[in-house]
Amino acid sequence: MAIAAPSSAPLVDGLGRRISYLRISVTDRCDLRCRYCMAERMQFLPKDQVLTLEEIALLADLFIARGIRRIRLTGGEPLVRRDIGDLVHRIGRHLGGGLDELTLTTNATRLDSHAERLFDAGVRRINVSLDSRDPDRFAHVTRGGRLDQVMAGLDAARAAGLAVKINMVALKGVNDDEILPMLRWCDTQGFDLSLIETMPLGDTGEDRTDHYLPLTQVVDTLGAHHALTPIAHRTGGPSRYHAVEGMRVRLGLITPLTNNFCADCNRIRMTCEGKIFMCLGHEDHVDFKAALREGGIDAVQPLIDRALRLKPAAHDFRIGAGARAATARHMSVTGG
Repeated sequence: MAIAAPSSAPLVDGLGRRISYLRISVTDRCDLRCRYCMAERMQFLPKDQVLTLEEIALLADLFIARGIRRIRLTGGEPLVRRDIGDLVHRIGRHLGGGLDELTLTTNATRLDSHAERLFDAGVRRINVSLDSRDPDRFAHVTRGGRLDQVMAGLDAARAAGLAVKINMVALKGVNDDEILPMLRWCDTQGFDLSLIETMPLGDTGEDRTDHYLPLTQVVDTLGAHHALTPIAHRTGGPSRYHAVEGMRVRLGLITPLTNNFCADCNRIRMTCEGKIFMCLGHEDHVDFKAALREGGIDAVQPLIDRALRLKPAAHDFRIGAGARAATARHMSVTGG
């Protein structure tokens, strides 16, 4: 299926923000059930409702032709998708020819068998979700996950030459005592670390309020041990980075609740169903799958500009007594 000549109009939303970063969820399925992310008994999409890898690749081609410079593959867990390596290679062919970077977010349980192929396809850095290095606590947070699988994946990533950033959701009363040790461990491993405030997305069957930990408090705690200095380093996402006194590790902070970062948002998200969400915290979307399957890639072209007009000024995340989830969608549906 050939791509028609792309519009010359840049990807700019109604507020003048340049959109250059696309996050593609290749599946809503995951082999873990993290308590802050999804319900224990998730209902996943039937396979006929999910884009084929060829359809995902065609849409990625179109977005790159329109000016997307960074693509991140997410899930669910992207490495559970059969033949994911073929998709990575297909998109990776654009590197140096319109695409600046192709990255991936994973829980690393299957990374040991994929790391080398990711590197061969042009991936140079990955994000690994890891909220605890204690095996029992890890199993609790993930509802049964095995920490040794993650560690094997991290070893494989290092051996393959992939740069790693650990993503850790800060959870009061769950892993708050591990944040400083995690920072120090990342430094010894040569990894960066991003801390994330829990986001009120979907009904997980648990009250997030009890475990919400503002990163302002975490910064105060860490600062008592190591001076933190803001730096200009950026990776395209919402992390705002700090140098840590006496360490090589860069500390990123993702603060959707305590410090809204929407003013300079450059991101859009495509779900595995082909729905384009212009904001993680809103339900407005444009359905590319129906247009693609009924009218081909030419039918998708005008929908991109419609999607740009839907991008809101900011999300509206709230947490606390009586606050409702910002969306009914779980994080795993939209992609992290």
